[in-house]
Amino acid sequence: MSLVKLFVGGFPLDIEEIELAKLFAPHGDISTIKIVRDKKTKLCKGYAFIEMNDRAGAEAATAALNATFLDGKELTVNINEEPAGNSSLSDESTVPQQPPVYQKVLRPGSEVKKKRSRRTV
Repeated sequence: MSLVKLFVGGFPLDIEEIELAKLFAPHGDISTIKIVRDKKTKLCKGYAFIEMNDRAGAEAATAALNATFLDGKELTVNINEEPAGNSSLSDESTVPQQPPVYQKVLRPGSEVKKKRSRRTV
């Protein structure tokens, strides 16, 4: 069983997880609900991620709830696809990883200072 992640945005900022669960439960089994909140103030940022147990339920929820209104606000519901660059763990183990290459970036208008040569003893 593979979990399917949904992005849900545009809902009222005072909504709770249980209200989202009641909204999405008729369309399929929900695994997790995570309303994204500000770390300091704990206020809702206006979007959430819901993981559903199967793709059919996620597609049904998307079809039924995307562009609908909840307390005067329009919901956005999308299936959150994994980026194409991600591969499974078995593929990563066979491909050797190259270390990242870092390059120093100077501020605009700053001059390049020459380094002193090291003294040899």
